[in-house]
Amino acid sequence: MSIITLTTDFGLRDGNVGAMKGVIWGIAPDARTADLSHGIAPQNIGEAAFLLERVTPYFPAGTIHLVVVDPGVGTDRRPLAARIGPHFYVAPDNGVLTLVLERAEANQEPVKFVHTDKPECWLPTVSSVFHGRDIFSPVAAHLAAGVPLEELGTEIDEPVRIAMPRPEKSAAGHLAGEVLHVDHFGNLYTNFRRSDLEGRTDLTVRLCGAEIRGLVRTFGERSAGELIALYSSTDYLLISVVNGSAAGRLHAQVGDRVQVSR
Repeated sequence: MSIITLTTDFGLRDGNVGAMKGVIWGIAPDARTADLSHGIAPQNIGEAAFLLERVTPYFPAGTIHLVVVDPGVGTDRRPLAARIGPHFYVAPDNGVLTLVLERAEANQEPVKFVHTDKPECWLPTVSSVFHGRDIFSPVAAHLAAGVPLEELGTEIDEPVRIAMPRPEKSAAGHLAGEVLHVDHFGNLYTNFRRSDLEGRTDLTVRLCGAEIRGLVRTFGERSAGELIALYSSTDYLLISVVNGSAAGRLHAQVGDRVQVSR
């Protein structure tokens, strides 16, 4: 029995996610679906790429990840299906798979992409504004039903990649990064990974006019309302307020600059 995850910027109000699941079950009735997120900010490809990199490793090998964050819907951007490491992905060719692709390449895992250009694998009628229902969902369902990746389209070598912000060393010797994601609790995920900082905790973090001296290991090491820095469960440097919102406290948003020094 195959698992298909869904990641979109659709929200849950308008029934679009339900329509996609209906298409999937019409083709692969035994497939199980799991919702990664339907709260991606509209058209935010980078946010979706970040979520996929953080979450997909926890699914079993062979899982199919269906991603529809698609500001280019209806244009000549390609619909893709791919094998990236142990998983399959179905998504627009707009860079949303950049981080999972980089992870697979770093680990020397197998990668194969196809342009899903075979209309027989789509719904009979394709809207110019809802390829998530009419192209991507059927393709994911055919994969779940056992159709080989190679039979879904023409193999390609160079999928689109987006430039994700990386930490840099400033002229003053500090490490300069930025806020990459703001989660439901108002925690600020920076683009520093534990490996970038050698796992150190004796660091000073500055952002939005605030300074945090030293990292903690858990939220419980400080009192409610305190601004803290720590490594997240997926090893990103995280800025938080204990039992509160760092985004609200600092009026912070994605793209704000973060400085780390020793």
